[in-house]
Amino acid sequence: MQYPATHLVVMGVAGSGKSTIAAALSKHLGWACAEADEFHPQANIAKMSQGVPLQDEDRWPWLQEIQKWMTERARSRHSTVLTCSALKRTYRQLLSDAEGRVLFIHLHGEADVLSQRMQGREGHFMPPTLLPSQLATLEPLTAEELAAGSLRLDITRSPEELIAEILAALQLPSNRELSSNQELPTDQAPCAN
Repeated sequence: MQYPATHLVVMGVAGSGKSTIAAALSKHLGWACAEADEFHPQANIAKMSQGVPLQDEDRWPWLQEIQKWMTERARSRHSTVLTCSALKRTYRQLLSDAEGRVLFIHLHGEADVLSQRMQGREGHFMPPTLLPSQLATLEPLTAEELAAGSLRLDITRSPEELIAEILAALQLPSNRELSSNQELPTDQAPCAN
């Protein structure tokens, strides 16, 4: 089946390296990139900054905005890379309703590794105290999602190894294989990390 666009959703709990992997994929593929955090309303950011976990009613409007962004890009035949925790299957189903093919790349790690990474971050509104609630909410990719092309990867591997595995598993071109006259609109420039 031909899709007008492909969306790679780099998912997982806080501290799993979503931004690093998404930025590298975007740069490698030349695809538009977005951070799900950019779609949060200020009320959600305020809650998380205070260490208050988000509830489903907080997440649905946020996820709908992300899905809308994906569909807008697909309608202009542009593929995307984005970060999104996408912790529950129902959240992933909503995102999968975007136009185009939607694949999830779950960056998986043990709680102690994730906690250590979060403690080393600076300037992020998500405090390490919210990690246990995220891990409790996380529903790993199902056998059906994996069979449809989504991936589950171990975050203890290097970013270079993870990118190589993603490109090989999904049979994606590098930006060197894209046509030289392909240009992204200015609002879809690859994100930088």
